[in-house]
Amino acid sequence: MESFAELIKKRRSIRKFTNQLLSPEQVESLLKAALMAPSSKRSNAWQFVLVENKEMLQKLASCKKNGSSFLETAALAIVVLANPMESDVWVEDASVASIYIQLQAEDLGLGSCWCQIRNRETAGETDSAQYVRDLLDIPYQMEVLSIIGVGYKDQDRKPFDETHLQWEKIHIDKFVFPSESESSES
Repeated sequence: MESFAELIKKRRSIRKFTNQLLSPEQVESLLKAALMAPSSKRSNAWQFVLVENKEMLQKLASCKKNGSSFLETAALAIVVLANPMESDVWVEDASVASIYIQLQAEDLGLGSCWCQIRNRETAGETDSAQYVRDLLDIPYQMEVLSIIGVGYKDQDRKPFDETHLQWEKIHIDKFVFPSESESSES
């Protein structure tokens, strides 16, 4: 395993995958990572639906107007859900679990991409979460946050270039608008 700093530089959104399937051990590693994600008061309000069926992946690829077509070629889609009745911070908890899946995928040498579902619509203007809920028989009380597509990379992406870090977005002791900091330097 490489350092965490190297891992976060290397992890990039991958939207093109090969046809190679994941091993059961790889899938288990991804799920362990999700289940180890921290949650508020250890409520663990999240749940996960795994989709490997190619026909179902093709249908999931239509869950949004834009930005979901990559799911069709993914070896696996992990639908990240949470129950708002179990946690008032379900969005945050499910988001942390989603990124844990992505980091574990990168650590395994796999590619992944986050498909945002919450507050999105299909091309037919159906609520994306409802579309996924209907497709996968997800109970009404569960909210769908995201779908993480995972597979073997079929595209190369350069690691994050640290020269693009936006240090101007870091504030010390108080928030300062860029125009304020420029005038205080004069």
